[in-house]
Amino acid sequence: MTTPLTVEQLHPRLDRLTLVDVRSPGEYAAGHVPGALNIPLDQLDRALPALRRAAGHGEIAVVCASGQRAGTACTRLEAAGVATYILTGGTNAWSAAGRPLDRPAGGRAVWAMDRQVRLAAGSLVLAGLLADLALPGARWFSATIGAGLALSALTNTCAMGKALARLPHNRPRPGAPTLDDTLTALPGAAR
Repeated sequence: MTTPLTVEQLHPRLDRLTLVDVRSPGEYAAGHVPGALNIPLDQLDRALPALRRAAGHGEIAVVCASGQRAGTACTRLEAAGVATYILTGGTNAWSAAGRPLDRPAGGRAVWAMDRQVRLAAGSLVLAGLLADLALPGARWFSATIGAGLALSALTNTCAMGKALARLPHNRPRPGAPTLDDTLTALPGAAR
């Protein structure tokens, strides 16, 4: 079962638990809770064996920007038998509470994934409607995007977010730790 933690509850536990940030590498590099290890949500299945071992050595907490992706990660980890904590409100709540964020050298500001999705979806809908002025029927493209967003909400998945996570600005910067480096840093990792 996932247990929610507030910023005030998480802060004193940071040195006793493994904190996993499931945002894209670009979002993580723009600023993360100190000590958090980056395992992007789309890489969670690959990291599952290492996370199971880490859970045997201590508690695991999961964080993202606001809590949505962390909730998805916690559900998947629970299904695999890994108990988790989740930071209520995510990195946004951490920062809003006046807590510092680690920003690695060379880290660049990257919009949160939900903001990127809203920009992409809104732009595609607008483009479809404007294109309909010159090419009747193009509005159905906008309808398709709207249907995709509705399906995303109903299934609690986001195909557009997965696609955007593959863009260069959301990928790890050169020299940044890789997923393999992160998995090796987890408690109980085979070294």
